[in-house]
Amino acid sequence: MTPTRNEEIEGRSYKDYAYSSVPVSSSSAVFDTVTPGKESVEPSAGKSRTSFRVVDNYRPENMTEKGSKLIQFLAAAAGNLCIVATGAMLSWTSPVLPNLEKDGGPLGSPITPDESSWIGSLVALGAIPGSFIASHLGERWGRKKTALFSVVPFLIGWALVATAVHIAQLYIARIIFGIALGIAFTIIPMYCGEIAETSIRGTLGSFLQLFITVGLLYSYAIGPFVSYTTLWIVCAILPVLFFVCFAVMPESPYYLLSKGCRNEAIASLAKLRSKTEVAVQKEADEMQEIIDEAFRNQVSILDLFKVKANLKALIYTCALASFQQLTGINVVLFYMQNIFIAAGSFVPTEFSPIIIGVVQCLASCVTPFVVDRWGRRVLLVFSGIGETVSLGALGLYFYLKEVQHADDVVAQISWLPVVSLVIFISTYSVGWGPLPWAVMGEMFASNVKAKASGITVSVCWFLAFLITKFSKDMETAFGNYATFWMFGAFCVLSILFAVLLLPETKGKSLREIQDELNGVISINVDTETGTKK
Repeated sequence: MTPTRNEEIEGRSYKDYAYSSVPVSSSSAVFDTVTPGKESVEPSAGKSRTSFRVVDNYRPENMTEKGSKLIQFLAAAAGNLCIVATGAMLSWTSPVLPNLEKDGGPLGSPITPDESSWIGSLVALGAIPGSFIASHLGERWGRKKTALFSVVPFLIGWALVATAVHIAQLYIARIIFGIALGIAFTIIPMYCGEIAETSIRGTLGSFLQLFITVGLLYSYAIGPFVSYTTLWIVCAILPVLFFVCFAVMPESPYYLLSKGCRNEAIASLAKLRSKTEVAVQKEADEMQEIIDEAFRNQVSILDLFKVKANLKALIYTCALASFQQLTGINVVLFYMQNIFIAAGSFVPTEFSPIIIGVVQCLASCVTPFVVDRWGRRVLLVFSGIGETVSLGALGLYFYLKEVQHADDVVAQISWLPVVSLVIFISTYSVGWGPLPWAVMGEMFASNVKAKASGITVSVCWFLAFLITKFSKDMETAFGNYATFWMFGAFCVLSILFAVLLLPETKGKSLREIQDELNGVISINVDTETGTKK
């Protein structure tokens, strides 16, 4: 039976048990208002250690503050405005490169297809050092200041684009843009994962995909209808808007606690939860416990490969990032207008990317609403199936066009490239677009998160560089159809990975995720009957 308020348990009142901060490893039975009852068995010095935590449903009204999640959503949205700026920068190539190949624009003479591929791919190469810069600054300066710093390479890049008179200047601009991209993709998922309550962590983590699609659509919709100069101006406005909005948001309480700034962390947490500072003391204590445990085991980058939980988390996140790129998404996004030109679609080439961008934006709105209900693995499998089917169909279209020369059939299915890319972008945006970043933000302990995120982002964008740079060579050597079928084959492998290997993180705290990675067994216990579930 559940104890009453006045009962004494082991010499202490029930009230003491309900609200005292007790480590998970405590061997005594404690009553907690928020943590589900469970029995966890952890290996310790060759022996099993058992701990119990039992839930009681009693919550005195005068001790509970409801709070609000609004500030968490606003902070995540403000941070992801940096991702909007990134998306606009990435898709800038789609409307610009066809014009540069045709008349050279401000460069004075047309560029070659090889030069075009370098412009498209160098941003991914620049993201590799950018991710490690973000990893270092994120630990030293904090999540917020490092994210705000990304505005510097953004503005330098757009200044170089604005004054470009030689192709080399655009190359340098794209590399510098890559540094900004590396910072954004490393820090923003980390920030969102650390400010979010468990119940909305997946939702805030999936914001990255939603906001990058807004940025992509921004350039797709504006670029074909304005001049080179106007386009860079409207794109350069976005990082400034991000800086203004994000500057007023709170720093990550995890980071502040890790630096010993408890008062600042309490203030940040109170603002994020819309509660008084007294009401968030318990959550701050739990955060501090996790941080203390992590920093008792302070790590170097080599410990990412020596500690079981760190290594498994790194393998999972690097695999997720790799499969994300091996879908061919950046080939589609960077060269979308050229793809429609090659396909000879019935839709005007300047409108096709806009259609795809709208679809991508709408599809990305789905994930925040369902990811914490359905889980990560279900969405990844659904996404992989849709990508496989759509890439297979797109490859078939180009096979009929380029190999079979079946002009009559191709004319009858001229709608297929648009439909295939709509399905591909929609399903990608639901799963393999947002979820690798969401999982990266929630799978690592705080003492390794910055280092591990830097490695994961660098792996992602190194693959993006290789695929983007050499996709045109593959198209020349093997044809468009072979390229799309190859990406489809990797999508099949991504489905198998999600089904057979990837652990589910839905609804789990950082401690539970770390326990699972370490091989610690957690068994749910029914608090009424005492039976294991």
